[in-house]
Amino acid sequence: MTTEFANRVVLITGGSRGIGRATALRLASEGADIAFSYATRAGDAEETAAAIRALGRRAVCSPCNVANPDDIRRLVDVARQLGPIDYLVHSGAISNIQDHSTLSLELWRETIDVNLTGTYLAVFAVKDEMIQRRFGRIVTLSSVAALRPRQMQIHYASAKAGVIAFTRCCAEAFAPHNVRINCVAPGLIDTEMARVLPPETMKSVVEQTPLGRLGTPEEIASVIRFLLSEESSFMTGHTLAASGGRIMLP
Repeated sequence: MTTEFANRVVLITGGSRGIGRATALRLASEGADIAFSYATRAGDAEETAAAIRALGRRAVCSPCNVANPDDIRRLVDVARQLGPIDYLVHSGAISNIQDHSTLSLELWRETIDVNLTGTYLAVFAVKDEMIQRRFGRIVTLSSVAALRPRQMQIHYASAKAGVIAFTRCCAEAFAPHNVRINCVAPGLIDTEMARVLPPETMKSVVEQTPLGRLGTPEEIASVIRFLLSEESSFMTGHTLAASGGRIMLP
């Protein structure tokens, strides 16, 4: 196992559950100290922090609404207790389904604020420090919903498509300063967020997936780890679809 993450500081939004938690534990197992946010479930956050510490690494956490600039600033201040932030994984998000006939402006704004504006706030809260240090690795989380039609997720798919464009543009802007940013677009992953879909929809998605199953948080954590590592040193601005073959980008 490499030691490139040893004693590095990783900030993970949405790190108490699902993909964020799996990523936190994967990187902690390779020597990283972890700062992470959670939305409302302090119990889950404490459990995750305890699991990180059981691996011999430091862990701090903070409640955070990623759409709130003050919350993001507080989260970054908490993370800096561990040292300069070397890596950011932005996985904090919300998902729901809504038919176009009942998609309200309120729900549209909430979805855009959390999933897209939240990405901007998290990245822009750490990018200047990374640029000054001439080192930083960032991974954003989009979704395959951004890459194919989703008639019941117009709001969510639009926000996640914005994350891909945001990542691409930031990559070109940050590259001269040795700061890389890439994106992962997961397919249907076995997390609580996936449970917003009705069982019959989940069954249909699995049937349409060439690998014939849901993905696991640990599998996405492995993709994220690759994009943070120097194994992907010549990649920036790219979106990797990890969808069991349901989406295949050229």
